[in-house]
Amino acid sequence: MTARSVKAGRRPFKKTLRVMWDYRWIYLMLLPCMAFFIIFKYVPMYGIQLAFKDYVIKGIAASPWNNFEHFKYMMTEPEFLPALRNTLIISFYRILFGFPFPILLAIMINEVYMPRYKRVLQTIYTFPHFLTWVVMAGIMLNLLGSTGMVRKVAEIFVPGIGDNWNLLYNKAAFRSLLVISDIWKEAGWGTIIYLAAIAGIDQSLYEAATIDGCNRWQKIWYITLPGIVNMIAIQFVLRVGAVMEGGFDQIFNLYKPPVYETGDIIDTYIYRLSFVENTGVDMGFTTAVGLFKNVINFILLMVANFVTKALGQETVL
Repeated sequence: MTARSVKAGRRPFKKTLRVMWDYRWIYLMLLPCMAFFIIFKYVPMYGIQLAFKDYVIKGIAASPWNNFEHFKYMMTEPEFLPALRNTLIISFYRILFGFPFPILLAIMINEVYMPRYKRVLQTIYTFPHFLTWVVMAGIMLNLLGSTGMVRKVAEIFVPGIGDNWNLLYNKAAFRSLLVISDIWKEAGWGTIIYLAAIAGIDQSLYEAATIDGCNRWQKIWYITLPGIVNMIAIQFVLRVGAVMEGGFDQIFNLYKPPVYETGDIIDTYIYRLSFVENTGVDMGFTTAVGLFKNVINFILLMVANFVTKALGQETVL
């Protein structure tokens, strides 16, 4: 390697340093974000090895390897497979019914002609997002519980229907209540990104469609939907990549032992093993379950991303 080539190789590096110095305040603003991901996302990855060890009080490094015993126990533990099944079913329901709802709501809001009324609608639909699931659980209990408003109204028309009434403890209705309440809480918030995508569509396309005699349904089908299809694809890939996340906050605040059979997901299962039931499992087992869940999420994310790319849409990777 000649001195000239070494000098030429240093030029891009010096140029990069000069650019970074010129924008030093911007890079300084990135430091808290970088620190967050390093401290809370990358450093804890050291603990993943607990999934393959029997934890002892001396620490992770001193804990002995256990020849995949946690994963073997996971497959034989009687409550794990039902929790896995419930996680997949609830996540599938959320995708099937919950994913299209913000898209439809965004299109309907966009079709409102009065700007002031449109802003009022956006505010109303977005507000539930800022309520915690603790508050939402209280609201649902007052509506659907054994002494809730729905029962009292139902008894006016059908006397005696309130006997043994409690929809929140009904195994057959619990999953539907999860999906409906999640849509009510998050659909308005989900419309924001789709409304932004709709706002980016060239308005001359709508003007040309009007001149050609297209009605509103045709404009939605041939202009609005194709204009936001890339954003829909990206959001779908991200949603599929979180299939194993069943919604811990929501279910934890809503479920009780009578609905464990249909409502217990992997996250609540781990919580009960770790903090509620004296099962004797150590942190290694719960780490193994968490690793299993995240590996499945990663595989689904890559598959969804590959399929979306094959269909000619933009993706996140």
